[in-house]
Amino acid sequence: MTREIPLDKKLYLFELDDVLFPKQDYLLQIYYLFAQFVEFTEGRAMATELVNFMKETYLAKGEEAVYPEAAKKFSFSQDYSENMGRLMVNGHLPLKLILPNSIKLLFASILEKGAKIAILTKGNPAMQLNKLKHIDWQGFDKQMKVYFIDELQFRNIEPISYIASENQLDQEELIFIESM
Repeated sequence: MTREIPLDKKLYLFELDDVLFPKQDYLLQIYYLFAQFVEFTEGRAMATELVNFMKETYLAKGEEAVYPEAAKKFSFSQDYSENMGRLMVNGHLPLKLILPNSIKLLFASILEKGAKIAILTKGNPAMQLNKLKHIDWQGFDKQMKVYFIDELQFRNIEPISYIASENQLDQEELIFIESM
């Protein structure tokens, strides 16, 4: 863990991506699923090469470059972008997303002190919910609430003050961990 987290709060809010697990772990599995879909649909043996290309493009140029560059290189239909989008939001991952040991230890120490843990995440709520479904929580999710920044902001609600109020806390009694 690269960041010191104070253990004197009553509520700890965690972002998902690149805090509880590397976002890359989710994306690479979606790329794998998409490559399998394209190979099946096109009837061409290309899944392994496609997923490797998508991974390399993601690492070199970022998430936004992956689909257009893959479509161009592998000459598949731009119509597949809708399928890629659906997989991003609803894809059933072949492997669970694993919480790092440092996070599990942090969760255990937070709960041991009688504090609560919640998720406060930014991004498409349906996609973030899909990620949550695929995390191996090892029981840490039993009483965990989830808040979606985009959903709250859409309703013109300031997330931190809303969450503090809902939990009958002062804002100083909670912390939002959005990076590690």
